[in-house]
Amino acid sequence: MRKIVAGILLSVAVTLTGGASFAATQFALDKVHSSVNFAIAHLVVSKVTGGFDDIDAAVAFDANDLEHSSINATIQVASINTKNKQRDDHLRSPDFFEVEKFPTINFTSKKIVMKDAMTYLITGDLTMKGVTHEIEVPVMIMGPIINPMNQQPILGLEAHFKINRQDYGVKWNKTLDNGGLMLGNDVDVDIAFAVNKIVQK
Repeated sequence: MRKIVAGILLSVAVTLTGGASFAATQFALDKVHSSVNFAIAHLVVSKVTGGFDDIDAAVAFDANDLEHSSINATIQVASINTKNKQRDDHLRSPDFFEVEKFPTINFTSKKIVMKDAMTYLITGDLTMKGVTHEIEVPVMIMGPIINPMNQQPILGLEAHFKINRQDYGVKWNKTLDNGGLMLGNDVDVDIAFAVNKIVQK
């Protein structure tokens, strides 16, 4: 009898779900309309700003199915750009990112929860220079709306947060004559992604 009841319940469940597995919509990064930028204190009174020219991301998102939603991003560190070649070469060196040994920065989400109508708290692993730490990032997710260029859904994602570069082994600094340090440790990160729905051909 129990097997019969269990079979009936399973049949009802399959009917209600259409027999399909749950899957969030898959999106790919629109690189032309996306950016990862940063700012760090320099000589106390100013900031160095820059970004990365080579980034990629894969997003699976359904506001009604956050358990199966995810964000994964990769930055090619050699693409760092602060508009100063000498400084960029130094940033690529072992003093900072050591790009030949650690060519990428990676983020892999582990959990997404809704905070309000447009803001989500995303928990995930950030890996930089071979060091991984779990971080929580508030992300504003806008859309989806229909992209008039291809008539497909597009999402916008924006995030603003801080990390401490010392946590990831990016330690170089220089002591100033007054005893202060040339560079700060906190790095302000600004991310703006546009992602297009992947259309199966």
